[in-house]
Amino acid sequence: MMAASAGETVACLIRVPTEVLKQNMQLQAAQSSSKLNASSSSIPPTQNSLSSTLKVVLGQKNKSSPFGGLYRGFGITLMREIPFALVQFPLFEKFKTHLAKYKRIPRENIPPHQAALCGSISGGIAAAITTPLDVIKTRLMLGKDIKGIPYKNAMDVLHKILHIEGTHVLWSGIQPRVMWISIGGFVFFGAFETFCSHITPFMS
Repeated sequence: MMAASAGETVACLIRVPTEVLKQNMQLQAAQSSSKLNASSSSIPPTQNSLSSTLKVVLGQKNKSSPFGGLYRGFGITLMREIPFALVQFPLFEKFKTHLAKYKRIPRENIPPHQAALCGSISGGIAAAITTPLDVIKTRLMLGKDIKGIPYKNAMDVLHKILHIEGTHVLWSGIQPRVMWISIGGFVFFGAFETFCSHITPFMS
């Protein structure tokens, strides 16, 4: 569990800026499209390149970071990823153990495709449990609520969702989140177990 938490922390140093830039580019594209549709005159599209988005994000005011808004949501992302890892990896190992007992074979002899299925199920469960954290993280990274008012912190996001939009909003996107993480878990753990099965004979 400690290894999973440390790995997720390091990964977030790269993942968070990537997510911030991606979401801001998507938001700018949507706003540009709506403006064009609302106007009858021919308006040139708003520049929405990676470099222009990066410049905007770096220019955002953030007292706690010298990188502007590039690491906005880093804390809440850790709060999502670490619980996710703490649920997914123990479940994965537990499912493998039960499968090995059921088949009466050593854990290391479980076929990669069956281990991948264990990873897929554990990932789907972890994804469902951490969906509210993912919603808060996404809102915080975007920086503003539906009225254009900047969010102060994760608690401010949670407060506005609960008191303005409703508890159900915390579970927004749970179906696609569970689906794509389950598929990703199958691919990741399948590839991991296959690779391990090929290199283990050379390591012993």
